[in-house]
Amino acid sequence: MPYLTPAPSGTTSTGLSLRFGIPGYAHPLVAPLEWGELTRPGTPLHWVVLNVSDGPGARPDPHCLEAAGRLRNAGVRILGHLDATHGARSLTETVSEARRYRDWYQVDGFLLGRCPAEPSALTEIRRTVTALRALLGGGHIVLGHGTHPYPGYAAPEIADQLVTYSGSWSDYRWSQVAEWTADHPPERFCHFVHGVPRGHLDEALRIARWQGAATIYFTDRTDRGGRIDPWATMPGYWDDIVSLVGTGVSE
Repeated sequence: MPYLTPAPSGTTSTGLSLRFGIPGYAHPLVAPLEWGELTRPGTPLHWVVLNVSDGPGARPDPHCLEAAGRLRNAGVRILGHLDATHGARSLTETVSEARRYRDWYQVDGFLLGRCPAEPSALTEIRRTVTALRALLGGGHIVLGHGTHPYPGYAAPEIADQLVTYSGSWSDYRWSQVAEWTADHPPERFCHFVHGVPRGHLDEALRIARWQGAATIYFTDRTDRGGRIDPWATMPGYWDDIVSLVGTGVSE
């Protein structure tokens, strides 16, 4: 594709500061340590996704209410997870779930998982985002494409951020960045990468900076052929990556 360029692998600094976007840990009963770590002072968090039960669930969950309250008291932005099902979901169903997130967990915005990336779905996603912003009186909206979408999705009235990479380290280290992203600030883009070995953290952080993604989440967990959610638990090197991102030493 003519608008793609290779990801540099050098050591030149871009001066770009990174923050974490947490795609969503397992339920607080299953991952109490992970949720507790998110309120540690000094952790460079941009936002945390709350996914109660493939959405907000049928009723308020007391453990998720407690976790959300701790995050809110710590000043952490909380996003509710909404499954866009590649554009197949109705606006009515999406807004209904969004309203439950708002009423029960007082979320600050939403991440639309499995967001379509093709031009034909742009109008419907625009309608959805407009409805979500109206529901919150604003809010932070992240479109979870997982790949570079049609450039029209980057219009500021559609989304605050786009997830332009979500996948494995083996693919990420050879990934390419769409040239049109250079027309937007790095704060507009997010990268989620699983299977990153501890010894390659510096390299992964350099790629994110070179590709212009200011919000990241890297983990050494893998999906094991799609059988396991790699984002459900914290990486084994959490303290290390917090230190690297917080001090900017990998720049």
